[in-house]
Amino acid sequence: MSDIAAQAVRTARLDLLPLLVEHAEEMAAVLSDPALHTFIGGTPDTPQALRSRYQRMTAGSPDPAVSWLNWVIRLRDEACLTGTVQATVSLSGHGLIAEIAWVVGSPWQGRGIATEAARGLVDWLSRQPVHAVIAHIHPAHRASAAVAAAAGLTPTAEWHEGEIRWCRSIRQ
Repeated sequence: MSDIAAQAVRTARLDLLPLLVEHAEEMAAVLSDPALHTFIGGTPDTPQALRSRYQRMTAGSPDPAVSWLNWVIRLRDEACLTGTVQATVSLSGHGLIAEIAWVVGSPWQGRGIATEAARGLVDWLSRQPVHAVIAHIHPAHRASAAVAAAAGLTPTAEWHEGEIRWCRSIRQ
């Protein structure tokens, strides 16, 4: 397993900053809309619950063969956090794969932030020893499907827990 660690990523409008526990309070407000849980289930976390979750996430995976990489999305012009992107990197039969996900707070949706952040993440992953990027997207979540497509992923015939597996090969 390669030791891949989250590093700051800069795009045209965004900074993807490695997740810190200190981001929890602002992110609790960003992620407070119950509508964000339509496809993923659950309810918004309180600042305290999110702080605990971020403590676990930043401590890293208990499995040494898996790397948890997490970023907050900072919109530079507005100097605020708007969402998160993440990658779980693990070993497959063909090398390292990165399973990615994203979420952007409701007030910032429809502005291309998720697309720009996902592209930035996939571009960064393409410079790591990762051979493929995967996302699992609910079949009714058109916005996430559009983000995945814009990041170069394509839907496959595979399903995982009620979601379609999207994939992009980076290297063979």
